[in-house]
Amino acid sequence: MIIPVNILISMIAVAIVVLGLLSASIRVVREYERAVIFRLGRLVGAKGPGIFFRIPMADIFRKVDLRVVTFDVPNQQIITKDNITVDVDAVVYYRVFDPIKAVMNVENYIYATNLLAQTALRDTIGQVELDDLLTKREQLGKTLTQILDTATDPWGIKVVNVSIKDVSLPEAMQRAIAKQAEAERERRSRIIIADGEYQAATKMAEAAKQYLESPIAVRLRELQTLTEIAREKNLVVVTPTAVGSDLATMLGLMRGQSKEDR
Repeated sequence: MIIPVNILISMIAVAIVVLGLLSASIRVVREYERAVIFRLGRLVGAKGPGIFFRIPMADIFRKVDLRVVTFDVPNQQIITKDNITVDVDAVVYYRVFDPIKAVMNVENYIYATNLLAQTALRDTIGQVELDDLLTKREQLGKTLTQILDTATDPWGIKVVNVSIKDVSLPEAMQRAIAKQAEAERERRSRIIIADGEYQAATKMAEAAKQYLESPIAVRLRELQTLTEIAREKNLVVVTPTAVGSDLATMLGLMRGQSKEDR
């Protein structure tokens, strides 16, 4: 059977049109993506992952990424509660949990979230003092996360975490903090020395009380001190008669013990 040329050309043209329509109708989105479809301007819903069909010329769609997105909040010059100017930058982690809300409720959710993060960072840092900013970054990050998460919930966005990355201080303030730290170390050193002196004085007072109650202990202490002095070479020790006789007795005992050891 011979097909006329004009019919063959028509069949080829129809096949091309059908293939073109199919290629325009079939779309694929990845596992971490969703396609929000509008038909003649009206919302149809979110499709994916995998293959979905759309009507050419009638349906348009917008892909939304559901993965966690990270963006760096630009460096912000902020005045703290105690009137100190600091430069602060942060990192925000968020993801889209409702693609329909992310498309319908806000024009550009990425841009809007970025601007909202800058505003929240300024407001939060402006309500704390410099010491809290330097020592409580983790707590401030949790506060910022809660603020942003609440504000972006109507947009279908979940803020996972906000981390304050860096805090830059003016040079004059850095010198003042260094002086403060040095003064704090000096204060601690003096306290330790004073505490040692206090403990030593307490022990000496207790020893004096014991000596006061026992005159024999005082004499023994004197003799022990003289004995320690007498051990030095080329040293002449002059003592009162009573003390000298006691010392001689002790030295004699020591010499006798030394001979026995030999």
